[in-house]
Amino acid sequence: MQPVKFGTGGWREIIADGFTRYNVRRIAQALADRMRDEDVVGEGVVVGYDRRFLSGEAAWWAVEVLIGNNIPVTVVDKPVPTPMIMWTVRNKNTPYGLCVTASHNPALYNGIKLFTRGGRDADVAVTDSFTEQVNGLSGDDVRAVEPEEARASDLVTVQTSINWYLDSIIDELDMETIRHRHLHIVLDPMFGVAQTSLQTILLTARCQVDVINERHDPLFGGRVPSPTEGTLESLKHAVVERGADLGIATDGDADRLGIIDDTGRFLHPNEILVLLYHYLLTKKGWQGPAVRNMSTTHLLDRVARAHGQECHEVPVGFKHISAKMTETDAVIGGESSGGLTVRGHLPGKDGIYAGSLLVEMVAASEKPLSVIYQDLVDEYGRLVMLERSYTMTAKRRAELEQRIFVDHDLPEFPVEVDRISWSDGGKVYFAGDGWVTIRFSGTEPVLRVFCEMPDEEQAQAIIDQIAATYGLE
Repeated sequence: MQPVKFGTGGWREIIADGFTRYNVRRIAQALADRMRDEDVVGEGVVVGYDRRFLSGEAAWWAVEVLIGNNIPVTVVDKPVPTPMIMWTVRNKNTPYGLCVTASHNPALYNGIKLFTRGGRDADVAVTDSFTEQVNGLSGDDVRAVEPEEARASDLVTVQTSINWYLDSIIDELDMETIRHRHLHIVLDPMFGVAQTSLQTILLTARCQVDVINERHDPLFGGRVPSPTEGTLESLKHAVVERGADLGIATDGDADRLGIIDDTGRFLHPNEILVLLYHYLLTKKGWQGPAVRNMSTTHLLDRVARAHGQECHEVPVGFKHISAKMTETDAVIGGESSGGLTVRGHLPGKDGIYAGSLLVEMVAASEKPLSVIYQDLVDEYGRLVMLERSYTMTAKRRAELEQRIFVDHDLPEFPVEVDRISWSDGGKVYFAGDGWVTIRFSGTEPVLRVFCEMPDEEQAQAIIDQIAATYGLE
């Protein structure tokens, strides 16, 4: 029996290996037991799912168990963005919510994200204890009803509308300004769940919207459903060929964002985060700090300092960002992988809202997106981040964990080291502008290296040295 492990972005496993009906049912039973222990059974659970293979079926596997434990369930019974499930948890004030998704992982994965009251990603204390609860259960401990009984149960509320979620975003936007710019936007949902949500919002704002890669394809067109520079070639070409103002892409469950500007250039999520923070401070008059994780650009710090604000650094995992935002009343929080949120919206990343807010920024600026970004660079300077991922076996991982994170065996870097942090993997801060992080992914069997320096040559030299030191390929 393969143990279940909830990481920084929930539980994710290869379909038919770790992601099985047996494990999904154990997770649902553990949640039911937890709710009984907390005396919140009557407050119910929200369950949703994305477009991945077996997502809809797995959602109902979980419902069958929850109903077997007499827990009311609201099932959003259509593929929807993960942030919509988070919004529903908050709107209905349920203590927990589940979404069947593996987010941006490759197509052979599926998984479950766990949310707590307020629509928050479950924090480490919850996921650690929950993991222990799940792995303490066997199949004999699961109490479930038959599928037909679950679907007919009075404890089940089936919801198919997403309009409440969309209206909440529309209410937060300056729709009047967007309407009068008549922007032309190409949308790439990457075969995921974003099309209906983003297209509805943008068409309501009188934008011209072209959509590519919209069909239901559990293999995601043969790509990893993550909006990176390497996966958005078709969107780049579409923006340039159609003379669009920008292109918007979202990952498989629509909580992460990728942007192509009017010239066909990919805007790194770091750049999007800094642009939106600058926009909220300078154009909308907001005040407050920013929050980023340890592998996200320090250019955000420059913008914060220039406006008398602070930028807080937290470990990887959006739960840490949302918690710090609440603590500090931050304006914005985000990560270099494409997730961000803004004060007053969800306490979790939302690619639908972030993309819509970026459209508002372009409309209000009355400049092409490429010019808006160049203006930012002219004011605050440029930092270049490179990132690499190295897949490895469990044995190789154990070797490197000992060598790097226990023995602290680091390369001799060609630049002066200011300090080193081991709070979440390892982060080396160089004197002046520059840093590098080394950490294992919480959702995939890979070692991730992020390096940000004043120019690409310096960043590449640091990454090459790390790869050579540890024999990474």
